[in-house]
Amino acid sequence: MKLINIGFGNMVSAERLVAVVSPDSAPIKRMVKEAREQGRLIDASYGRSTRAVLIMDSDHVILSALQPETVANRAGSPSEGKGEEV
Repeated sequence: MKLINIGFGNMVSAERLVAVVSPDSAPIKRMVKEAREQGRLIDASYGRSTRAVLIMDSDHVILSALQPETVANRAGSPSEGKGEEV
């Protein structure tokens, strides 16, 4: 099992990670609000501003203070603009 450091010593399973997105769009803000209301939100930002939202296959939503690119690099996936179609 590969674990990804999402900041402050917190880890998530790479196999369970579905998406890493920016928290800026209205649909993502809605998703975070709904997850909070349903008890599926995990805030791993330690009170700092949320820069990445991680969507897990269990429908949990995790907030991280790291940039989405940083999380993606730690996961070992190619980042946007490096030969992978968007």
